Amino acid sequence: MQSRHVSRVISASPQSVYAFAANPDNLPRWASGLAQSEVTREGDTLWVESPMGRVSVRFVAPNELGILDHDVTLPSGDTVTNPVRVISHPEGAEVVFTVRQLDLDDDEFERDALTVGEDLDRLRRLLEQATTSPPGI
Repeated sequence: MQSRHVSRVISASPQSVYAFAANPDNLPRWASGLAQSEVTREGDTLWVESPMGRVSVRFVAPNELGILDHDVTLPSGDTVTNPVRVISHPEGAEVVFTVRQLDLDDDEFERDALTVGEDLDRLRRLLEQATTSPPGI
């Protein structure tokens, strides 16, 4: 099983990146590989329609360390743990998402890593537009 760290540098503070990415209501705006619909809540469990079907998501508790690890329980009942970190970077923040191959074949693993990269690109665009837009936009 291989792992790949997919990361993007975002010209925004680590705190603002973490706050945006940790807010479940923002998931459909940037995490298309996970959430393609509004998030519904049942206690600490989030439910979303994803490319894999309806999945549940559980994030670690809010923290000041920039840890956004989350478990995704697939329709099959299998649970995938996704390590995600928001860390300080000289240009703002860096988001690092660890993609694990698990039971994916090589082509599926490549597609999964590509999707994560596209999602992180979308996150970067959203946050960098927010820091350069005039107030009220």
